Amino acid sequence: MAKKRPQTKAKRPQLSDAEIPVVGAREPCPCGSGRRYKACHGRAAAHAVTELVHRPFEGLPGEGDWVALRELVPAATVELPLKDGLPEGVPSVTLATVLPMAWPALRRDDGSVLLGLQNDTSSGDISRDLADTLQRALTAEPGTPVQGRRAPADGPRMQDLLDPEGAFEPVVHSGFEFWVPDPENATPEVTASLERANAAAIPTVKLTGVDGAYWCQTPEKNHLRWVMPYPEEQLLDALARLHAAGRSSLGEGTRLVGSFRAHGLTVPVWDLPSGVTAEDVEKPAAEFAERLTAALASEAPLTADERRARGGLTNRQVTLS
Repeated sequence: MAKKRPQTKAKRPQLSDAEIPVVGAREPCPCGSGRRYKACHGRAAAHAVTELVHRPFEGLPGEGDWVALRELVPAATVELPLKDGLPEGVPSVTLATVLPMAWPALRRDDGSVLLGLQNDTSSGDISRDLADTLQRALTAEPGTPVQGRRAPADGPRMQDLLDPEGAFEPVVHSGFEFWVPDPENATPEVTASLERANAAAIPTVKLTGVDGAYWCQTPEKNHLRWVMPYPEEQLLDALARLHAAGRSSLGEGTRLVGSFRAHGLTVPVWDLPSGVTAEDVEKPAAEFAERLTAALASEAPLTADERRARGGLTNRQVTLS
């Protein structure tokens, strides 16, 4: 009787970690190991999510503006200078707050690249996720969007790809028309996405006299939201000193009401009367910046009134990220 020949299984093609898609925790891992996803590559993905980088934009020019465009500004664009220059066939790289259909990135027909900033990311390092998306967009076929994925843990960050000496100069738009250079040929899906985005956009203006400050208009009142690069505890002490001394406002009818905490930076917020425009607040903001600089330099212990003011500011602080 002839012996049975041993059977061998065909080897499955090996996937890199970055190519393994995310599936349900109890489903078989797409890598072919035979284990459940949560016990295989899902374990690394879960660990990456918990490894949060608290200041993902630290070291980039305009860190405060990166935070503002990520969390506060509806429609804005920034030209990004790459450290090694633009690749052949890529006339420009532009960071945008939001892209149509919530695409992470888009390679336009002319080869230019749009990179979306306000998308959800799959790891705890927004900078690494953005860099991975940007690199794939630079080599994508013109006229195609780039989908999100989990970035390789050892991949570059935006700090590695961008020119550290390059300017970061946001242009705030009243709507999202920058999405469609040729509106007549836009697809119905993009047109519908544009209409929805424009309807939800809050009028926003970037102040020119100070860094990281953005005026916005809401139906009830206007606001100034100012991303500040100082250590949080030092900044809260300085704000408390000014608040207790009655010097924290930006003019008649304005009031410092609290702050956000976003991506490792603190964002004080002022309520403004509905009639106060961005232009109206330019001079008061510049004057406040001078008062704040002096308060930041003080090393004196807080007085009782200043401690109470600090407690009030801290109680009204909200963490966005």
